Amino acid sequence: MSFLIDSSIMITSQIFFFGFGWLFFMRQLFKDYEVRQYVVQVIFSVTFAFSCTMFELIIFEILGVLNSSSRYFHWKMNLCVILLILVFMVPFYIGYFIVSNIRLLHKQRLLFSCLLWLTFMYFFWKLGDPFPILTPKHGILSIEQLISRVGVIGVTLMALLSGFGAVNCPYTYMSYFLRNVTDTDILALERRLLQTMDMIISKKKRMAMTRRTMFQKGEVHNKPSGFWGMIKSVTTSTPGSENLTLLQQEVDALEELSRQLFLETADLHATKERIEYSKTFKGKYFNFLGYFFSIYCIWKIFMATINIVFDRVGKTDPVTRGIEITVNYLGIQFDVKFWSQHISFILVGIIIVTSIRGLLITLTKFFYAISSSKSSNVIVLLLAEIMGMYFVSSVLLIRMSMPLEYRTIITQVLGELQFSFYHRWFDVIFLVSALSSILFLYLAHKQAPEKHMTP
Repeated sequence: MSFLIDSSIMITSQIFFFGFGWLFFMRQLFKDYEVRQYVVQVIFSVTFAFSCTMFELIIFEILGVLNSSSRYFHWKMNLCVILLILVFMVPFYIGYFIVSNIRLLHKQRLLFSCLLWLTFMYFFWKLGDPFPILTPKHGILSIEQLISRVGVIGVTLMALLSGFGAVNCPYTYMSYFLRNVTDTDILALERRLLQTMDMIISKKKRMAMTRRTMFQKGEVHNKPSGFWGMIKSVTTSTPGSENLTLLQQEVDALEELSRQLFLETADLHATKERIEYSKTFKGKYFNFLGYFFSIYCIWKIFMATINIVFDRVGKTDPVTRGIEITVNYLGIQFDVKFWSQHISFILVGIIIVTSIRGLLITLTKFFYAISSSKSSNVIVLLLAEIMGMYFVSSVLLIRMSMPLEYRTIITQVLGELQFSFYHRWFDVIFLVSALSSILFLYLAHKQAPEKHMTP
């Protein structure tokens, strides 16, 4: 009876998560597009639902909600379903929609979709060869074979996003990094843009008048063709008319310049608005957050370096370890186990909420940046694949943030993976991503004033 009640709770929450994923798909990702393939919407929503259910089960592990046997069953079922979606279903449909967009392969799209999926499976399987992610006793069809490879891809994505976010967040929030933009700078750039537009209009008028003159003299119909005719049209010009080819080249160059000036003008206006915003109470609050995240970023880079150099992986979760150090230093009586449970619950909850929110925001920006009416289905399926791998890898890493007694079922479900490898791999990729982001933002910040100072 208790199993049925526990299952009804899990099914109800999955329906809720599925509905939220469906609404996010309709209201955010596809609000500017017509939904033509409902299978894409269903796959995205199901992936989101089972991903969130894994986080829900982590919370249930800490709170002790549901029977332990029920939690184990739903952990196992959730993991099998999400791996089935990520390894078999989503890659196949990505190949299917890619082939569907190619007219030459339209009649045999099922065959070519299978070939693309087999290609994906080959590289997916070969991915596990260079990494020490499994013990030799695992069979080829074991669940560890799939989750270990999904974990490598997902942890790499997490580390890349975390490294860039740890650097970009303080750079975005802190007013220290804002360029000093005045109204004079904006007016000067706008004046250059207007002058360029006037020159474009003037040259296009001259081109129109030249074409009219040539048409009246009957030179348009008698224009020589072929390669030598093109050379002659460039090197010679009709008396009383101008060379249209040279004028067109000048117009093209000026139009490219006008696009760059427009983007620079928009950038200066955005920077000016950020300067005004930084003077408000909310802007000062975000500026303070920027300094806080700067310290966090430095600490995270330092700790990642220490972990890599000394090959260190924590055995105790950070909350319990921090409380033990504080209690021993202050010499007070404190129930470490009781409070570590509650603080771990709050910490894991914050990690889960911020991970889901941050990933959804990132996916939305990425989708709007590269999607089109033809590629939107493929892009959404790629985002679903990234989302699923990201959340599965989050479970692998969040496991270390949980007290030891709450890891038992998760460890049993995930199997005998080399968990220490994933933490070391995360530190390596995070460090590379963070240092690369610092170099990139430094060069971008250094070149921006020089670009606007050029006449």
